Formats: sequence, C-alpha cells, structure tokens
Amino acid sequence: MSGLVEINFDGIVGPSHNYAGLSLGNLAATKNAGETSYPRAAALQGLAKMRHNMALGLAQGFLVPLPRPNGDYLRRMGASGGNSDPALTAAAWSASAMWTANAATVSPAPDTTDGRCHITPANLVTMPHRAQEWRDTARQLALAFADRAHFALHDPVPPSFGDEGAANHMRLCESHDAQGVEVFVYGRTGGAFPARQHEQASRAVARLHGLEPARTVFVEQNPAAIAAGAFHNDVVAVANERVLFTHAEAFADQAAAYEAMRAAFPALEVVEVPSAAVSLEEAIRTYLFNAQLVTLPDGGQALIVPSECRASAAVWSWCEAMLAGNGPIRRVLPVDVRQSMANGGGPACLRLRVVADLATIDPRFLLDAAKADAIEKTIAETWPEQIDPADLGRASLVQTVVGARRALLEALGLHELG
Repeated sequence: MSGLVEINFDGIVGPSHNYAGLSLGNLAATKNAGETSYPRAAALQGLAKMRHNMALGLAQGFLVPLPRPNGDYLRRMGASGGNSDPALTAAAWSASAMWTANAATVSPAPDTTDGRCHITPANLVTMPHRAQEWRDTARQLALAFADRAHFALHDPVPPSFGDEGAANHMRLCESHDAQGVEVFVYGRTGGAFPARQHEQASRAVARLHGLEPARTVFVEQNPAAIAAGAFHNDVVAVANERVLFTHAEAFADQAAAYEAMRAAFPALEVVEVPSAAVSLEEAIRTYLFNAQLVTLPDGGQALIVPSECRASAAVWSWCEAMLAGNGPIRRVLPVDVRQSMANGGGPACLRLRVVADLATIDPRFLLDAAKADAIEKTIAETWPEQIDPADLGRASLVQTVVGARRALLEALGLHELG
C-alpha cells in the first residue's frame, strides 16, 4: 500500500510526573518510590528524544497528557475532599499515560481483512492507577485517527482479561507497507509479580482486528523474566521488519517461540543476546531491549537505547561487538530519558508505533519543528520544576498542573481535549 509509513507517537510527559511507586513488578518505579521527580526535565527529555528521531528522518507524532489530577476517579472512589486516601490520591495524579506503548494495540491496514488500521485501547486493569486511563486515551485516539475509511477503533477487551497494549505486541514484515505477521506475547505467572498480559486478551485483539490466523503468533513470556522485573515483553524483546532483537531468556520456550515465528515468517532474523554476555538482570536494569528498533531512510536499522546502556560495561561491550559484525542492526544511538527510566519506562515505553498514511491522521498530532518549539516553550514556562510525593493533592500544585496542561492544549489547538 503506497503512502504508508511508520509513525512513532510519543507521550508528552505530563506535568504531574511523580515517583509514587505504584507499579508492582516495575523494579525502577518501586525502587524510586518517594523520590523527588522533575516533570519539566522529564518532558524536555522526552521532547529531545522526539527531535532526535525526527533528525534521523523518522516520522514522529505525539499524544498529550491525560487530565490530572483525575477528580472524577477520586469522586467515584469516595476519596475526594476530606475522605482522601494517599494511595488513591497518588493514582489520580499518575502521569503513567506518558508511556504510550501501553495506550493500545495497533494492526496496520496490510494485515487486516478489511484493509483498515485497527486500534484497540488497552484496558490496563492489572494496575489500579493505570486502569483509569483508557477512556481518556480512547477519546484522544478517536480524535487523532478519526478517518473511519482508514481506521477502525474498538472498545477495550473486557476487564476480566488484562491487556497492556503494544508493549506485548510485535510485528514482523518485509517492509512496513507490506503484509506482516503479528506476534502477541502473553504471561501466565511471574512469581511475586503479576503477569499483566492475558492470553485471552491477546487472542481477542487478534480476532477483533481481523488478522489471518496463519499470520498471527502467540507466545508465552518467560515467567523468570517477569519475576526479574520484565513486566512487559518490550523489556526483553523488540522487533522491526525482519529483525527480532531479544534476550536469550525472553520467552518461556525460546526455541519454540523462534520456530513459531519462522513458520509464519520464514525471513525472520534473530539477534539474540546471550545471558553470558548480558545477564537478564542487567538487561532489565539498563532497558537494553526497551529500545526503539527503527528503519532509517537509507534502509539500515538502528537501535535507540537509553543512555544507561552506554554506562554499562557489559551492555556496551556487547553492542560494540554486534556493530563490528555483519548483522542487520548497524547503529546504536543512546538518548537521555533518565526521568522516565527512574519510573520504569525507556525509549520504547514512550512510543506507540502506527503504520499509516500521514494524510489520514489529524495533523495536530504530528510533530514538526514549529510544534516542537511550541511544546518546548509551554513546558519550560508552565511545567512544575519538581514534585515531592507529599505535594500531591495540594491546591497550589493542582492549579499549576491543570494550568500547564490547558496551556499545552491551547498551544496545539486541541481544545476538544480540555
């Protein structure tokens, strides 16, 4: 299909970005619980990553922060006014929607029976602070992808089955505009930590999107990886076109997973990082696999990794050895997203991949230099410099956070989301 390109939609880090440690199984988030956060720096780091990727020649979109604090959530929980509860207050302030890899699962038009791009918002029911997101997320997706001749938007999977979106979904293809094979990764157990992606949720999304069974693969994530802190598959594996970049301990049955993918997509190229070179624990600490694996305009593939990878002797040594070979990944590019990393989200968490014709998308959600400048100016002028978790709920901070988001919507002409 001509005109189709891959667009990465990054979440703009919201002005309520804080470290409340709400995400069980996310080791970075729980480790940094109670620390002071820096929303302005976080948002500027995220924007710098978007500019970095645009400079590489990649198409870039964005989604705006959701309304926070979520007063409706607190009212429905009976926790507003004098009945406040610290945990619920923290949930109502959560800026976790910045990680748009969890916003939805996206199946491009070449893969679907009706030739439209299908999008299912994730229900995120496993974590209370995230389960509140989908309605506002769906509202934003419906605005950005309003052209029903090209996009089909579904309701979330019923909440009996946890769905965490594209963080547990990969696509293999010869090129982004060709028919692909979609890989859904689900979990069963993670020791003390919950497996967030239910197999039935993945299968439901595949059916709703009209995917061909022969071109759809379901594999189980390694329970040991979940127990080690890989709460989503994209913490241990990422795919782009023919390439699967994965840790050797990503899947419950590594050999069977490769076999199933190759049966559906014979051109598969696996780049496996052995445990002896980079331990599972080090891979999770540095988020080597929570990277953006992208195709550059010259056809080569690049891995956009968090700067923590450059600081790890084991990880960087392996990256240098990989680049010295003749493999499909030809560049490794570190970016600074430390504020997001401290809450458990790397470069891949911050983006939702959509393959579509740019002309079919609401242009207000597509980044260019002028919009980037306007976003940067708004963040610099209105985002709080820092937030201590004890500040959550204070009237002065409410006013600042609400006003900052309003200023951003005005700068982008997105008044419908106010």
